[in-house]
Amino acid sequence: MTTRLSLITPSGRLTLGNLLGALRPMAAAADSDAFYGLSDLHALTMPHEPSVLRTRTEEMALLLLASGLEPATLFIQSHVPAHRSLGYLLECVAHTGELGRMIQFKEKSRRSGASVRASLFTYPVLMAADILLYGAAEVPVGDDQRQHVELARDIAIRFNTTYGRVFTVPQAVHPVAGARVMDLADPTRKMSKSSGDAHPGSIFLLDEPDVVRRKVARAVTDSTGDVSRDPERPGVTNLIDILEACGGSAAGLSGYGALKAAVTDAVVAELEPLQKRYRELAADRAYVTEVYAAGAARCREVTAPVLAAAEAAIGLA
Repeated sequence: MTTRLSLITPSGRLTLGNLLGALRPMAAAADSDAFYGLSDLHALTMPHEPSVLRTRTEEMALLLLASGLEPATLFIQSHVPAHRSLGYLLECVAHTGELGRMIQFKEKSRRSGASVRASLFTYPVLMAADILLYGAAEVPVGDDQRQHVELARDIAIRFNTTYGRVFTVPQAVHPVAGARVMDLADPTRKMSKSSGDAHPGSIFLLDEPDVVRRKVARAVTDSTGDVSRDPERPGVTNLIDILEACGGSAAGLSGYGALKAAVTDAVVAELEPLQKRYRELAADRAYVTEVYAAGAARCREVTAPVLAAAEAAIGLA
């Protein structure tokens, strides 16, 4: 059995970039050996409103279902207590020096200012627990998460060497790349779910057609009017990439007005069935609850032996 594990943190609203770059490939690989979760515990590492976190988690839970991920085991991280329990055991193996070198901790703590939560420092260990609980030998990640998988490897090897073999040592792998969608207002960076609800450069999965049209109309281009890919013109290149990822074509288009109109139509067509399914699921919350409860139950069944073996190995009675 090849276990596949992917978690998404509900720290914002899912975007078109998340759909094309992550959810679409996840749906293609969704089967009984895939575990897809919402890492709500990771969202606690930064200041947040509890009510907003609950709303974002509920919204994402519906969107994962609406995106066709249901053949996989869907779960919410906090509903599987083994994640927290193993996280602490691994904190007893991790070293402060290696946590202090984590790039994301340095960047996020710099943005947070003087008041940095301890959980921001230790959350890579919780991420290691997320990985090691499911015995995944290969973990598909982008470059920004590779360091976290390396830490999980180091912790697993250290634990196995010190206390006896319990964990499968994971390896980071690069999955087949999904579409890379850049920010419409700043095409030098990726479209982000954490950019804020009012950010004009992010197309959110629940944006209405008029909202999509306004955002695309304001997308950064240039003054040439040439509809072709060019590294020196990232805004135009991004629009063409979005158009083609949504099933359209830039062939024969003349001028940016025509390009933006085509992008708008393609994006709206891409989002329409997902939004329709989302509305159906929102009207049947009992079904959604049932799916995630069953997913959490399966996760508890899968992770319990791993946690028990780790507790026994480290010396807990």
